[in-house]
Amino acid sequence: MQKLISTGIIFLILFLLDLYVFQAIRLVTQNIPPVVRNIIYFLYWSVFVVTAVTFALASATRGTPPTNFQTYLASTLFIFFASKMVVVLFLFVDDIVRIGKVVMNATSSEVAFDASRSKFLSQLGLLVAAVPFTAFIYGMAKGAYDYQVKRVTLRFPNLPASFDGFKMLQISDLHTGSFMSEEPLREAVQLINKQEADLVFFTGDLVNNLASEVQPHIPALSEIRAKTAVYSVLGNHDYADYVRDWPNPAAKAENMRAMLDSHRRMGWQLLLNENRIIERNGEQIAVLGVENWGNRAGFPKYGRLGQAYQGTENVPFKVLLSHDPSHWDGEINKDFQDIDLTLSGHTHGMQFGVNIPGWKWSPVQYVYKQWAGLYKKGRQHLYVNTGLGFLGYPGRVGFLPEITVFELKRA
Repeated sequence: MQKLISTGIIFLILFLLDLYVFQAIRLVTQNIPPVVRNIIYFLYWSVFVVTAVTFALASATRGTPPTNFQTYLASTLFIFFASKMVVVLFLFVDDIVRIGKVVMNATSSEVAFDASRSKFLSQLGLLVAAVPFTAFIYGMAKGAYDYQVKRVTLRFPNLPASFDGFKMLQISDLHTGSFMSEEPLREAVQLINKQEADLVFFTGDLVNNLASEVQPHIPALSEIRAKTAVYSVLGNHDYADYVRDWPNPAAKAENMRAMLDSHRRMGWQLLLNENRIIERNGEQIAVLGVENWGNRAGFPKYGRLGQAYQGTENVPFKVLLSHDPSHWDGEINKDFQDIDLTLSGHTHGMQFGVNIPGWKWSPVQYVYKQWAGLYKKGRQHLYVNTGLGFLGYPGRVGFLPEITVFELKRA
């Protein structure tokens, strides 16, 4: 009964919201031909009906992973909802002005003010709402697969001379369960291989929930090539911790075994709190990889950096792969200050924001201090890759899917 009441309240709120916004639709379309106007009205209220039915079905099947169709449908409906909230802001301002006019009319004997709704504000609200609506729809149609190669040159005084010009490539957050076909990742692999990197790194979140999600993509991802090796680490989604209906602990353990085997089958060397030493002409750098370690509540600390660090004490240059960038402030730059470069992912740049030269903004910055791009503290550097795949919203606006190529230079 409580669930039914809650659902009813949500339906009522959605209906009242649509009824409120409908005032702007009706005002703006009052002078167009009736047939066209009726079609617009029908389409407008059809979105409400589809939203209500979708919400009811989602509530009834809660706990079941959504299909790709369900994800795209839910995202589209949310885009409509978010756009309508923009219109609500303009209507709210209009109503405040109207109330003020009514009060002035009631207290003044001078010329009466017109307290009817402003067509200009309704038009402006709908026009402004069209901007995020168009951006989010475009983000699904184009942005999700608009792969970007970012090139970053980093200079270090302690980099061994033999590694001057060494090229490393990072990808992160593939979330293979979100892809509707194999072709997009095949295109990404071709672009990765064109960079001819010495090392390729994957910094976690291969899947959304289950190891089975990556199976169709193993042939494509196994084609990733590096001159030396491909190294990977696990992200928070790779442990299947978000799946609540395991029949028994053994089933979850089997899922993890399948996850580890997927990395092996792709030819990726999965670093589970361990390291690898790369040698050139008798000189060395170290690559350390830890399991997921999050400094925020709700994220487990599987990573054991001290364990991964063992054996690298005398290596002059160290690169760490750690999925969650909050690890940097949480442990790395406090207790391991000779780790020169940390590579992370996790944030996705929230798959939405403004990302232009000289200015980047995303809502995720209010959650994570380091969330996209390069950061520096003392001698240490952190780079947060915004990911190659997507999760939840099946698109990207501003922060497009990223392949990062680092060139190491001796300062």
